[in-house]
Amino acid sequence: MKNRNFSFAAIAAILLSLSSSAPDAWAYEQRNHIAAAYEAAIEDNGGESLVKVGGDWFPYPDYEDREGWAALFGNDASRIISCGEEYLGYEWKVIPATAYLEYERSGNRRIMEDPLEANRKALNTLIMAELAEGRGRFIDQLANGLWMSCQMTSWVLSAHNPRQTSRRSLPDPREYIIDLVSAQYGATVSIAYHFFSDEFDALDPSINYCIEDAVKNRILDPYFDEKVRAANWWIADDWASGQMINNWNPWCNSNVLLCFLLMEPDQARLDKAVGMSVESVDRFLNFVKSDGACEEGPSYWGHAAGKLYDYLEILYDATGGKVSLFDNPQVKAMGEYISRSYIGDSNVVNFADATATLTPDIYLTYRYGKSAGSREMMDFAMYLLYSDGRFRTPSVPLGNDTYRSLETAKVLGDMTERVEELGESMETGTACAVLAGLRESVPAATWYPETEFCYLRDASGGFFAAKGGFNDESHNHNDVGTFILYCNDSPLFIDAGVGTYTKKTFSDERYTIWSMQSNWHSLPMINGVPQSHGRDYRSSDVACNLKKGEFSLDISGAYPKDASCEAWKRSYRLSDGRLAIKDTFRLTERKAADIENFMVYGEVFLPGETYPVGGGSRTVPSGCVVIAADGVSAEIAFPKSLTPSVETMHLDDPRMTSVWGDTLRRISFTSAPDAPLSGSYGFTIKYSNSAP
Repeated sequence: MKNRNFSFAAIAAILLSLSSSAPDAWAYEQRNHIAAAYEAAIEDNGGESLVKVGGDWFPYPDYEDREGWAALFGNDASRIISCGEEYLGYEWKVIPATAYLEYERSGNRRIMEDPLEANRKALNTLIMAELAEGRGRFIDQLANGLWMSCQMTSWVLSAHNPRQTSRRSLPDPREYIIDLVSAQYGATVSIAYHFFSDEFDALDPSINYCIEDAVKNRILDPYFDEKVRAANWWIADDWASGQMINNWNPWCNSNVLLCFLLMEPDQARLDKAVGMSVESVDRFLNFVKSDGACEEGPSYWGHAAGKLYDYLEILYDATGGKVSLFDNPQVKAMGEYISRSYIGDSNVVNFADATATLTPDIYLTYRYGKSAGSREMMDFAMYLLYSDGRFRTPSVPLGNDTYRSLETAKVLGDMTERVEELGESMETGTACAVLAGLRESVPAATWYPETEFCYLRDASGGFFAAKGGFNDESHNHNDVGTFILYCNDSPLFIDAGVGTYTKKTFSDERYTIWSMQSNWHSLPMINGVPQSHGRDYRSSDVACNLKKGEFSLDISGAYPKDASCEAWKRSYRLSDGRLAIKDTFRLTERKAADIENFMVYGEVFLPGETYPVGGGSRTVPSGCVVIAADGVSAEIAFPKSLTPSVETMHLDDPRMTSVWGDTLRRISFTSAPDAPLSGSYGFTIKYSNSAP
């Protein structure tokens, strides 16, 4: 059947509409990689539709194909079935109105989100268990969960519902919007329908009617509905006005696309939805930097680059491989960001709202690397499988993402073979050598020139990362010019990260939270003034020399006029066991002291204080501050014109205490209140993988 509603001419119109330049739209660049590939594929296909209704494209065995599922799940089938059995008596959780309203009352999101997440995980586990076993034991409980889910007014989180016209956190049944969770919930429901609709029909056709109605009302129709387009901001219609486009875009689009491809019975609507998604996800690729860095940090990589990959994989499979971007350099670079941002021992570079400890999605990393031809990513995934002296056997994750559970099954065999090969290597070599081999393709230094991230390693086990950028990035902290420093995978100079999300986190009170402020990063307060929030507060004159281990930038532009700062050039130089930091400044007026702040992990000892060494003790000499943390240490040599002090931040947020424990410390070096208008402050940090 020829597509007359959304064919070659429609794609050409999209490309034409995207060709004009966007005034002051950050680094938005009209690359339009997906639309170009989609247009070319339609032309090669004689102008006919690349996708067909009915879901026949879905690249998995039919439910009845027992041999197919046995081959996919392999030895993992028994574990999956056992996990499913634990949910046979699961009581599906009803979320009361007050759970939604709690977001308005106290800012608490979890009281609504936790039961929803529990239901989503139950659905996914039951789907996988029934596919693995195929005897119908889990069908009744699946029907229960789907029936309950489809009776809900909305699958949108309470924290996201205020985008409704009502601006309230309780879902308004007169208006359906799409958020991250509702789109993914819809994908899970659609996958269950695809595999088990005959079984549900045998129970009662009303189950399928209910599923069809819910997905249409919650996902398919709202995707087209112009009246809720502002609420569905992630589609990025306002890209030309400089709209921020972040992980929401590929995360929602990938799941919405899956819903349409599995549930939409009308060919014209399906073609329209695919074309819209191509246009929308291109806006994400146009907005993010072509260098591949994720400005939202590693915690969001799986939902930003990772969901972009899911989207591209769905589009590839649905078009029979006719649309492929897996050889695109930007797509590959976005994947390899995660292997390069991994420091070691579960520590990652955590600028913005990222957490400092993370085990990346192993199976997503492997799949992405395999599709993009990145040995670096595939090896990194295998590296992450190593634990307690052995490489763990790969297994299907049973979280809340049904698509990724299915996709993991497709690479279980490959990964299991690789584990066996690595096990044999362990018998003839050392674990250290094998693990080092899995990381040897990661460069010692990486520079992301557009995002302005710099990563450096040295021969003494030091890992340094610093950033430039601007103070309105996605999940932004006021942190232009900050850095972190680890030694032998242990933290010394750190970024605190972010606490548990509440209503305050994404409100106009965001920068009243201490961890969002520049004075709680390793940055100066110039004239006693911290950095400001906004897209105009940014770095300039950024330079990086990877061979010399140098990174420099002018951070004066990140401070408001009250700082009276004409220039503040910060330079870093990493050498063997040493980090040199130099701030060269020029002020127009002296109003207050400058305060050089450093966020650190561990105990801090100021000049004249004693610290333990072996069985004895030493006294910190003048001009020096000592940091001791988890078997590593650092000595900071500082200018005589500055006076050091230390402040302890007591932590009580579980998201932070799980990473740092109960305390973090800030070392402050304060100038005289009448310090010169121009000059420099220099610091030398010597670090070691032993106690001080």
